[in-house]
Amino acid sequence: MTAPVHAPRYTTYVPLTDLAPAPGNPKKHEVERIIESIRTHGFVDQPIADERTETILGGHGRREALIEMQARGDRLPAGLLLDDDGGWLVPVQRGWASRSDAEAKALNIKLNKIGADGGWQPRPLAAYLEDIVTADAELFDSLAIPDEELERLLRQVDPETLPGAINEDQASVLHLPDAGGDGMESGGLSPDDEGRAHLATCPACGHAFTPGR
Repeated sequence: MTAPVHAPRYTTYVPLTDLAPAPGNPKKHEVERIIESIRTHGFVDQPIADERTETILGGHGRREALIEMQARGDRLPAGLLLDDDGGWLVPVQRGWASRSDAEAKALNIKLNKIGADGGWQPRPLAAYLEDIVTADAELFDSLAIPDEELERLLRQVDPETLPGAINEDQASVLHLPDAGGDGMESGGLSPDDEGRAHLATCPACGHAFTPGR
């Protein structure tokens, strides 16, 4: 990955086969979730190269996902290019070089850790989730937020600050129906429920709505 003279930070397309991982990279990855994200949104988060070591510091999970997708015969993800031989070319951020192995390892950890350590702002998160689940229930499901984590986060929302709160004594919690293979509740519809659309409760205001509409 010897860099030509360019701006201090720049993007260049590198063969997927040339993306060398950092030795001993300690981060675990949910490769299947990364694959699903790339298939849905395209490749939008560039790996970061270390010019000194000629390895990548950020982007190991994305590298693994792309290798697996190519092995499965997936089509070229949006955001990548093809070389003359049909190989996948990946956009990589170039121009940064570590001063030592210790600095490279420290940045590797920071790139993976700092964003997650920031946590979430509960009220804006509730508003985002409302918008997503109302517009596209499948897209909401792709977030794969565990129920207990979602409940813990949303219980930090003060219901008195939310417009149209229906129960000021209880913080807003997102409630989605349990769907079986046919898209209905696993127990089936009761006679009184026949023909009714399943409802979810908005995490921000408590409003009941039909997901996906």
